[in-house]
Amino acid sequence: MNEWNGFLGETWKKRIDIEDFIVHNYKEYREGEKFLVKSSKKTSKVWSRCQKLLEKETITKVLDVETLAIAGIDNFDAGYIDKKNEVIVGLQTDEPLKRIMNPLGGMDVVKEALNSYGYSLNRDIEDKFTEYHKTYQEGIMDTYSKEILKYRDAKVLSTLPETYGRGKVLGDYRRLALYGVDYLIRRKKRDLEKLITPMNFAMVRTREEVEEQIKALEDIKWMASRYDIDIGRPASNAKEAFQWVYFAYLATIKQNNGVFNSFGRTATFLDIYIERDLANGTLTEEGAQELVDQLIIKLRLVRHLRKNDYRENLIGEPTWVTESIAGMCDEEHSFVTKTSFRFLHTLENLGSSPEPNFTILWSSKLPEPFQKYASKLAIDTHVIQFVNDDLIRPIYGRDYAITGSASPVKLGSQIIYYGATCNLPKLLLYAINGGKDEITKEMMVEGLEPLSGNTLDYQVVVKNFIKTVQKLIDVYVDALTIVHYMQDRYGYESSVMAFLNTIVERKMSFGITGLSTVVDSLSAIRYGGLTLERNEEGFVMSYKTEQDFPKYGNQDERADKIATDIIKIFYRILSEKHLYRNAQARISLQTVADHVYYGEQTDATPDGREANTPFAPGASPSDGMDSTGAKNSLLSVAKIPYQGVCEDGITNNFSISPNALGDQEEERIDKFIDLMNTYFQAGGEHLNINVVSKKQLLNAQKSPEKYNQLIVRYAECGVRFHQLNRSQQEELLSRTFHADI
Repeated sequence: MNEWNGFLGETWKKRIDIEDFIVHNYKEYREGEKFLVKSSKKTSKVWSRCQKLLEKETITKVLDVETLAIAGIDNFDAGYIDKKNEVIVGLQTDEPLKRIMNPLGGMDVVKEALNSYGYSLNRDIEDKFTEYHKTYQEGIMDTYSKEILKYRDAKVLSTLPETYGRGKVLGDYRRLALYGVDYLIRRKKRDLEKLITPMNFAMVRTREEVEEQIKALEDIKWMASRYDIDIGRPASNAKEAFQWVYFAYLATIKQNNGVFNSFGRTATFLDIYIERDLANGTLTEEGAQELVDQLIIKLRLVRHLRKNDYRENLIGEPTWVTESIAGMCDEEHSFVTKTSFRFLHTLENLGSSPEPNFTILWSSKLPEPFQKYASKLAIDTHVIQFVNDDLIRPIYGRDYAITGSASPVKLGSQIIYYGATCNLPKLLLYAINGGKDEITKEMMVEGLEPLSGNTLDYQVVVKNFIKTVQKLIDVYVDALTIVHYMQDRYGYESSVMAFLNTIVERKMSFGITGLSTVVDSLSAIRYGGLTLERNEEGFVMSYKTEQDFPKYGNQDERADKIATDIIKIFYRILSEKHLYRNAQARISLQTVADHVYYGEQTDATPDGREANTPFAPGASPSDGMDSTGAKNSLLSVAKIPYQGVCEDGITNNFSISPNALGDQEEERIDKFIDLMNTYFQAGGEHLNINVVSKKQLLNAQKSPEKYNQLIVRYAECGVRFHQLNRSQQEELLSRTFHADI
């Protein structure tokens, strides 16, 4: 096959095996960034046009919406930013930043979103869609039990993917470039022929899903033809490889509106095509950077139509277009290539941006020049996040990618059924208040041992707490079974699944919010000489500690052990449950701004946290509690068990003063690297680092017009500080800004 000329290896030619192709053909790069070049004239013209549109969107919130068509792979004409100067083509609709209506999550959601931005729903579309199609939102709400609704209304269980897509179902979009769509269709048809026995419900469902995947691949081919491009064959050069990968991804964001829209792990794969073209003289370094810059521009334009409350709770509109970069191939060789540098260099060529969500698969064995370059950009921009490749790779293999903020999947063979998050501090208050909700006074958990008086027995509280967790997990599993059944039935992501193996391994994430609040509260009960005040009904109104107590985030084993014990108890109960489609349960210690939302719905807690105030995000220590230095804070979080327990992600949001890292750039970079190596070698999984002073953020709060480009890492994503609402800004400011290592 001419498109494969010069490529080494045999296994990947006989079956779909991207990892084998990469290992046989990539070229590790161990030097520095001096080879990098500025954007081309074409890119500058395209980006200039985009900047004007983005400025306008900032004012209007939504630039435009397509109201005469709904979401679909091939439902829109070809769209361009600047056709003459674009080298990578394709938009979600026919114009940049124009949004798509996706009624699969509920027609009322679409109508509310449209109305909030001054648009109205086309009556014909509403009538026809409503008459002929049931939405997964309708299916979910039709089948929720009273128990699920009760826990949902009490803000114990929420942010379920009821109206927006699941998002953590990540396709291996590289397949389109290496094999072409015609080959992928033939392989799916061949798989379908083998799916014949036993013809039970599961087999019938699988056969139907594969047929949907084949139709999706055919639609993708038609979509590409609108741009006069034939993706039937494999890509024959770097430009085509970039274009093919982007078309595969584009189809998924045309069809689906998942909270997470991860891109995958493409830099090393695409570098193979660039290196071949550079060697044969058909591409220059400027041309290579042009391809990268223009791909990143397209990823920065990903948009979905969302309601106002979504924008409020999820900090503007993060899309988590996550691109995983680097990582190790084996103990001696990394996957760092020149294109790893080129991807990060877009932050200099195009300016910093929250999207795409660059994620470095970190190892202390990565080439030193790359470590320094990635760290420098992370310090300067706050755009880059890091995960522990040495922790994840032995479990997920060397060809994995991060979906969302910290959730790894084996590319091409695994998916994650994204779940809700539960409000853990609420469960602790139920344990203290006899199973009743402290706000609604409704009985939520029957059969708890009653607690009275002005002190608390630690062992009794723990015993009751475990019972509340058992009850919550029963409800949680039921809710996610319904959610994912209905999404498979009415909102199946055929465009994503088409780029995965026909038989995939399924995982299901169960999120926890407010871990550090519960840990410190239990520590206060056990060690703090806690006294409390009750009202006439017996509900606790306030807590007071007579002495200091160990706090999570200070390398104090007394508190840290409470944290690990809670996680192990939660997982032990969860692991006993049979999950939808035989999925494997995984705990997620991540947050999508729900730490603010949940906290504002929860009364005071024994750790001293006031009522209706935010929790700490993810697995991070409670705001201001980690007071003994940066490394102690990191080492406490690193103790949370990852393998087989919290494999969906343990996110750590961490702030440190620039002065704590030193005065000179080189010194700051070295100390930054040392911090990451300390954390990851101790077993930490994920790290967001803000190198910023509290004074700078206070100034940005007072004068947002002077800091409208300031980006911070918040709730596992990058966001412009001025886009945070007041509660979110105050929560960020209340965190510990470590002044020393």
